[in-house]
Amino acid sequence: MGISYLYLHLVMSNKYHQIDARELHEFTTDVFLAMGLSQSDAVLASDVLNSADLRGIDSHGVARLSGYVRLWKAKRIKADANPTIIHETHTTATMDGDEGLGLTNAAKAMDIAIEKARVHGSGWVAIQNSNHFGIAAFHAMKALEHNMIGMSLTNASPLVSPTFSKERLLGTNPICYAIPAGERDPVVIDMATSAAANGKLQIAERKGEEIPTGWLQDNEGKNTNDPKGLKGGGSLLTLGSTKEMGSHKGYGLSAFVDIFCGVLSGANYGPWVPPFVSFLPLAPDMPGKGIGHFVGAIRVDGFRPLEEFNKNMDQWIDRFKSSETIEGQEEVIIPGEPEKRQEAIRRNEGIPVIDKVYDDLRDVAKD
Repeated sequence: MGISYLYLHLVMSNKYHQIDARELHEFTTDVFLAMGLSQSDAVLASDVLNSADLRGIDSHGVARLSGYVRLWKAKRIKADANPTIIHETHTTATMDGDEGLGLTNAAKAMDIAIEKARVHGSGWVAIQNSNHFGIAAFHAMKALEHNMIGMSLTNASPLVSPTFSKERLLGTNPICYAIPAGERDPVVIDMATSAAANGKLQIAERKGEEIPTGWLQDNEGKNTNDPKGLKGGGSLLTLGSTKEMGSHKGYGLSAFVDIFCGVLSGANYGPWVPPFVSFLPLAPDMPGKGIGHFVGAIRVDGFRPLEEFNKNMDQWIDRFKSSETIEGQEEVIIPGEPEKRQEAIRRNEGIPVIDKVYDDLRDVAKD
C-alpha cells in the first residue's frame, strides 16, 4: 500500500483544510487497503464515500470512515468478504453480502440488477448480511449510465419511532430513485423517510447548533431542539413529524423500506437491525443476517421509445423550473439539482472538512 499525500498532510498539519477530492479518494482507498480489502473493492468503497462528499452529503462521506474502521476492528465488517447469490430468477436475486461493506455489496448488486434489466427489462436484487451502504444515490445512479431508472433502499439502525410511539423501531431508511433525461440533468430523488437523517444531527452537534423542531423527540416523547437528545434516549421522528402533519405517511414509507430490505431479503428488520456504532451490542435473538438493502433497475425502452421519454422528461423539468415562485425564492429546485451544483463546486474548490472529522481522519491516518 502506498502512503498518500493526504496521509502525510493529515498527520503533520493542524489546520482546517479544503481537501482535493482526488487526494481524499486516495487516502480513503489507502485506509480500505490497510483494512484488507482488495484493490478493486477499496477503490469502489472510496468511490461511494467520495461521491457523498462531492454531492454535499457530508454526513455520509469521509465523516463515516472512522466508523467503518471501528466496525472492522470489532469484527463486524469482513474485509475479504465474498458476496454470493443465494436465490435467483430471471429478473430477481438475493445476495448474501458475507458481512462485507455495504458500500461495495450494494454497488455489486446494482450491477447484477442492471444486467438483468438489460436482458429482461427490469432487475431487482435484495441483499442480506451487509453493512451501512453510504448514500443511496450512488447505487441508484449507476442505472443512469445505461438509460435506465435506478432505485435503491436500505434499512438502518433503529433510531426512529413510528407514529404514536417513543420506542426506536425503525431506521432513517432512505429511498432513492434516479431517472434519466435527455439534454437536462437526471432527476435524482434521494431522501430519508425520517424527518431528518441522523447524520444531520451529528453535524449540528459538531457545530454546536440547535436542530429544527420536528426532527427529534426526547425519551418522554416530547419535541426537542437539542441534537444530543438522541444520545439521551430520544428518537428521530418520521417524515411529517406529527400525526396532524402526516407522520403516518413517513411511517408507511419507512415500513416499506424495512420490509423490502429486511423481511424480503432475509436480513434483520425493525429493532434488530445492527447499530452503526461499534460500541453498542447487537440485539439478542436476531431474526435475520446483518443489514439489508434492495436495489433495482428498469429499462425505459421497456415502456416506450427512449427518445420520446427523454423529450418528455426534459419538458417536465423545464416546466417545473419555469413555475412561478413564492415570495423570496428565486427558483423551483429539481430533485438532485443542489447536489449536482455542489459537485461542480467541490470538484473545483475541494471538499470542506470540519474540525471534528478532520481530527478523526488524522487519528485514522496515525492508526
